[in-house]
Amino acid sequence: MIPLHDDNPTTIRPVVTIGLIGACVLVFLWQLTLPPALQQEAIYALGFIPGVFFGDRRLPPDLAWIPPELTLLTSMFLHGGWLHLIGNMLYLWIFGNNVEDAMGHAKFLIFYLVCGAAAAMAQGLQDPGLLVPMVGASGAIGGVLGAYLILHPHARVLVLIPLGFLFYTARIPALIVLGLWFLLQFVQGAMVVGQEGGIAFWAHIGGFIAGLILIFPFRNRGTPLFGRRRRGPWG
Repeated sequence: MIPLHDDNPTTIRPVVTIGLIGACVLVFLWQLTLPPALQQEAIYALGFIPGVFFGDRRLPPDLAWIPPELTLLTSMFLHGGWLHLIGNMLYLWIFGNNVEDAMGHAKFLIFYLVCGAAAAMAQGLQDPGLLVPMVGASGAIGGVLGAYLILHPHARVLVLIPLGFLFYTARIPALIVLGLWFLLQFVQGAMVVGQEGGIAFWAHIGGFIAGLILIFPFRNRGTPLFGRRRRGPWG
């Protein structure tokens, strides 16, 4: 299922969500301006490498652009290709605005970055000696999806369902859309344990769980959870 839109209105303009999308697009366009060899160097220099972060491995001096700790942040703004970027930004655009609406701009930005860092840590702890760099906003967006699930499980999401050469659309509760997304990440993550490279499924899982937990302290006071309506003065 490919999400296209949700039916949740917002009360504030999602300037942070828009800004994060813009930042990821600009960084990716910067990546494309680099010669192929330098593109690869940028991935190693700015991507999250568990073996460097957790272990005693060191990058060559010409690739040590920043301290390893900062790659927890820089890695989530890099992407490995157009499909990687577009897929991530689509999810962020659909679900990020409502989570930002529930937190406010500043707290949402902090929430997003913390979820992205937690996602990288989750992937890294699964294989602390891994020397393959991890890049992408998927883990941080996983946190957004986890928060959305707690906030609006009954919201309807318009999804595109490919069946062979035919495509159908349907409006499905967010609980089903995001629950299936998480289940798919978990199953695929279990299947690739011990393999190097590929999709960082455990980052998706770690980010999602972080979002499930962090929505409680990060939401604005009085913001209802689980799709409940905000109470007025008369109940």
